[in-house]
Amino acid sequence: MQITDIKVRKLFDEGPMKAIISVTFDGQLAVHDIKVIYAREKYFIVMPSRKNPDDTYRDIVHPINAQFRGMLEDAVIRAYEAALAEAATTKEAESGFETETV
Repeated sequence: MQITDIKVRKLFDEGPMKAIISVTFDGQLAVHDIKVIYAREKYFIVMPSRKNPDDTYRDIVHPINAQFRGMLEDAVIRAYEAALAEAATTKEAESGFETETV
């Protein structure tokens, strides 16, 4: 199974949740709402989950083994970092434009 697309849906400046990501596998299966979290001085991902009646959460979808989880986490965090860099570049470009009154 190959990751064929990663879309950074939303970036957050505040709090431990830094992004919401969608990942497509083999161009056939999309998993939405993967969260990028920054805590304890590192980034990691949290898979989509739902709240149970007892106020606990259960993953809806998750990697079966550590090797695949590592591969997925690395790819998602790289995509997040690329989106951050692109957002910073866009912000710099926008702040560099000054309107001139004639």
